[in-house]
Amino acid sequence: MIKNYLKIAWRNLWKHKVYSLLNILGLATGITACIIIMLFVFYEKSFDVMHSKNIYRLDEVQKYEGMVAPQNVALSMYPMGPTLKSDYPEILNYARISTMGKVKVWYNDKRQILNSGYYVDSTFLQMFDFHLLKGDKNLVLQKPNSVVLTEENALKIFGKEDPIGRNVTVYGGDTTTFVVTGVLANVPKTSHLQFDGLFSLSTFAKPDLMNNWGGNWMVTYLELSKDADVASLEKRFPDFLKRNMKEGGWKFYELFLQPLREVHSNSTNITHDYQNYQKFDQNYTYVFSVIAFIVLLIACINFMNLSTARSAGRAKEIGIRKASGSGRFQLGLQFLGESVMLCFFALLVAIPFVYLLLPYINELSQRKLEFSIFSQPLLLISLLGGAIVVGIISGLYPAAYLSSFNAATVLKGTMQTAGKKLSFRNVLVVGQFAGAIFLMIATVLTVRQLNYMQKANIGFDREQVVTIPLGMEGNKNYQALKDALLSKANIVAVTASRQKLGNNMHQTGVRFHGDGPVREMASSQVVVDKDYLTLYKIPLVAGRNFAKEGDSDNGKAYIVNETMAKELLKETPGKSLDYLIGKNFGFGGMDSVGVLIGVAKDFNFNSLHHKIETLCILNNNDWGFGEMSVKVNSSKAKEAIADIQSTWKEIAPNDDFEYEFLDDHFAELYRADNTLSEIVGILAMLAILISCLGLFGLASFSVEQRVKEIGVRKVLGASVVQIVNLISQDFLRLVIIAFVIAAPLAWFGMSKWLEDYAYRIDISWWVFALAGVLAVAIALMTVSFQSIKAALKNPVKSLRSE
Repeated sequence: MIKNYLKIAWRNLWKHKVYSLLNILGLATGITACIIIMLFVFYEKSFDVMHSKNIYRLDEVQKYEGMVAPQNVALSMYPMGPTLKSDYPEILNYARISTMGKVKVWYNDKRQILNSGYYVDSTFLQMFDFHLLKGDKNLVLQKPNSVVLTEENALKIFGKEDPIGRNVTVYGGDTTTFVVTGVLANVPKTSHLQFDGLFSLSTFAKPDLMNNWGGNWMVTYLELSKDADVASLEKRFPDFLKRNMKEGGWKFYELFLQPLREVHSNSTNITHDYQNYQKFDQNYTYVFSVIAFIVLLIACINFMNLSTARSAGRAKEIGIRKASGSGRFQLGLQFLGESVMLCFFALLVAIPFVYLLLPYINELSQRKLEFSIFSQPLLLISLLGGAIVVGIISGLYPAAYLSSFNAATVLKGTMQTAGKKLSFRNVLVVGQFAGAIFLMIATVLTVRQLNYMQKANIGFDREQVVTIPLGMEGNKNYQALKDALLSKANIVAVTASRQKLGNNMHQTGVRFHGDGPVREMASSQVVVDKDYLTLYKIPLVAGRNFAKEGDSDNGKAYIVNETMAKELLKETPGKSLDYLIGKNFGFGGMDSVGVLIGVAKDFNFNSLHHKIETLCILNNNDWGFGEMSVKVNSSKAKEAIADIQSTWKEIAPNDDFEYEFLDDHFAELYRADNTLSEIVGILAMLAILISCLGLFGLASFSVEQRVKEIGVRKVLGASVVQIVNLISQDFLRLVIIAFVIAAPLAWFGMSKWLEDYAYRIDISWWVFALAGVLAVAIALMTVSFQSIKAALKNPVKSLRSE
């Protein structure tokens, strides 16, 4: 019986090749979208699943006076880990991290750069389940001057030698020798912590650091007991802060715990989050999943529509089979079998589509998504099971509808199928196009928001600015580097700063002494070279810039942004910005020895996801810089880079030369937004394509059903335009209804999405008008092909059988 069902199903698919092809292409497109999104979501959900213990990250809410809004930060204080473990029995262990950035490691005369090194507690490998290939996880980081290297880097440094017990030298602020005590397997890409070497924190840790309450520079992880009540523990944190932070400092902090598996995907509202590889917003994964489901649903609706539309063609077959004794259940089973078979064909088409698209998706998302169906049995089973489920969902309604035909009515030829289920079919078409129009509107708005963030006036000039990290030698010889570069024709300007624009600026306590008592507050701060504002073309709204000649401003002169100036003027309402000039101002620990010399116009020193915070800018060449910024001639950028590199090799040969255009750095800040924009755009195009395939099939069927009516109308004098209008108007009416449904839903959904941006576009009416016009135009072109073909047909051929 099953063999007979399969044979009949195959014959029907082969007999109606066009409809079968439309269904297979539609379902294959939907399945392709779902597979790729599924791979992406599974990849995102796999972060940090390798760790078995109940680990949480300790985060702070900082709410200093002067801040525009409280900040969630991924930083904590040095004493917090051990003190919390001592005070609360449900905290079983702690591990702290201090990032070292890039680390230069020497072994004999061989140098290797570790892209990322961490100072960590000896407990780090006891808490985290990173696979240790050599060494004892309880001992490898116990002693000062111990280092554990990843397998890849151990091989690069030592070759075939056994690294255990070998000495390596690290050159930085101090030259330090470390003993290799362990080798780790390479860190999985699905770990939010990415490192090449772990160095024992006890190497530099001194007992007095346990009194360093208020210094936020560590990342702390806590291991809790399995039955720990996290909410109850967090409620006790305010008392913990009161006990340990003196002079009311506790008022400026709150603590909260973040589950380890949420650190990667649920930290978009957390700043200073420097150890979070490929940080991504989990809301985007939900958006992708919903849209992929919509695309697949549209494909399923296609199948339902085309299957029920062809009902008249199978009516006699059903009548004969019922008259021969087939029951409704048997017929329904047969039609479901056809649906599932067609779905398997669609899966076979979708698999090569996935392989073709995956390299592009990987490049777009900077992930390494893998699709290995034969080496991953669970994936293969999921795909086959998914195909069966999609086949059943797609075929359930057509099977129930077709198997309900009355045999006597069908065989007498009195059954009317054209209008019986028209209303439900119309609902399905409206649903299809509503989903497609929603995605069209979402695509336009996400692209506009992304373009706005990339091209908005952010208050400074980042065009043709090359940033270069400064090492020890570069810092020591910075002035020589600057002078040499400025002598080159292709170099426009040179400056330096401790931090790069586009990053979270460090927070510091500041003191301001106006006419009243001294005010203490917090602010973002950046230490710069005196030409900083000039190179970046940041205008002043009051006061003066740093002095070009001499060192009179070095370490003593401060410039603040407008947001900070407004905060300083709160206690003296009515005063102008000029009132601030000459007033005592300085970092909290410097006894306010400096003065305010200027107020800079507000500029977005962070991404446009964040509001502009208070900022103070200090010119101090003695503290050293982290980045050198070089403005180059736009028409001679390649030559300018060559000039910078040759100058670097002459003056700072022992520092590695690395550079990045600042524009590229800001593009990286918006990578997640760009990924969202492009993937939504791709899914929108797929949704429109599938809807058009369905509309093409329905139009073809409609023309087929009305061929004699069209012939009669042409004989009576109807023109080609009138015939096309006749056939098209019903479909266009459905598309317009779909637009009326989709537009308010899109407005509501996109309004909610845009709320996550501190700076955002307005939702313009023309976006909806454009989506509506495009939807109507696409539908009209799709239907018109069949309509014009029918209108041009000779009516004699249509009516010859009458």
